[in-house]
Amino acid sequence: MLAKHPKSLLVIVAEAALEKNLVRDVKAAGAQSWTVYDVRAVGREGEREGAWEADRTIEMKVICDEAVADHIAEQVLANYAANFSVAMHFASVTVLRPERY
Repeated sequence: MLAKHPKSLLVIVAEAALEKNLVRDVKAAGAQSWTVYDVRAVGREGEREGAWEADRTIEMKVICDEAVADHIAEQVLANYAANFSVAMHFASVTVLRPERY
């Protein structure tokens, strides 16, 4: 039987201009790995098609312990949400190699 371990998945959808700051913040919070994608998005602020640099959107996925995910989300809300388009959600996930997260 596989040894499965619970973790939290934090998904951050934000303006691409925040990518470097988000990576820095995620590292500082203690997350060991993350994935960043270029995406297209529509939300309350309007549609972001990615047609030019300032119109790009990213999705960052971070799998980590729940406390780390909560800390990252709190930092994103406090530092960026008032001035940038940011959406976040959490999900419970199960991983096979917990030392990677």
